Amino acid sequence: MPQDYPAHPPVVVITGGSSGIGRCTAGIFAGQGWRVGLIARGAAGLAAAADDVRAAGTRVAVAVADVTDNAALARAAAGLEAELGPVTAWVNAAGNGVYGRFVDVPEAEFRQVTEVTYLGTVNGTRAALALMRPRNKGSIVNVCSGVVFHGLPLMTSYSGAKAAVRGFGQALRIELLFEKSRIRVSTVFPPAVNTPFFAHAISHMGWPARPVPPVYQPDVIARGIYMAARSGRPEMTISGTVACFALLSRIAPIWTGAVIRRLGVDGQRSREDAAVEQAQPTVFAPSDQASCVHGVFGRKARRWSLQMTLRRLFS
Repeated sequence: MPQDYPAHPPVVVITGGSSGIGRCTAGIFAGQGWRVGLIARGAAGLAAAADDVRAAGTRVAVAVADVTDNAALARAAAGLEAELGPVTAWVNAAGNGVYGRFVDVPEAEFRQVTEVTYLGTVNGTRAALALMRPRNKGSIVNVCSGVVFHGLPLMTSYSGAKAAVRGFGQALRIELLFEKSRIRVSTVFPPAVNTPFFAHAISHMGWPARPVPPVYQPDVIARGIYMAARSGRPEMTISGTVACFALLSRIAPIWTGAVIRRLGVDGQRSREDAAVEQAQPTVFAPSDQASCVHGVFGRKARRWSLQMTLRRLFS
């Protein structure tokens, strides 16, 4: 993809770029010499993420915008392109979560997760296409989740939103192929990741949320996103765990559901002191403090994925 823009370094724009997977992905692209544009709601988080990119020795620009506001996102995208140059790749990484039984989750919270996680991806894609279509080139990567292969209990809003993200990406990709467009749409499916997502989520479980193991460090996912942006691969599971989960959900759905029933309820409640102390829901408003890349579950998180290592070796 970068060779399409020989006049200057390639440019990536990342929504949800102030923390977690989005911020980590910014560092991976920056390390490869890309210029980086970051979009998020919180100015403090964006400033900290921008410092990371500058430390990697590349150019960065930020824009404060809510992905649920289509007009604001379009303005942010246009401003970032004006500052950094033609956008080569766009990563939709913004998302949030609410944990609890469906009957215990207020309608407003359910709607907010859907609007940020699904419609935020739609709005981001719309903004990216507005920039890319005149040039007929570019790559869009939608960060999805392994929950699309079997929804998780206590995550009904998130599971539904991510399933919608996958269907949206599949449909749009075919539309672009029919038009003979050179714009590529990729959807990546990460496993559970050690990020502040769980501290930022609302919990109706009596305890803060935690990822269902096995848990991976965000660096693994960020490298997968970079690979998807470069290759244009339609869909990519970012760990053998997710690949196996997807296969089992197809060939043994009843057994898979039974396993999730045993592990997916108590397994999402964290009783760790660090998780309790750092719980700071940001579903409706950003924090006034900078967030970070990693969460509090690093002691149990895997730092590499055999599947992704093999993909890098043989791609």
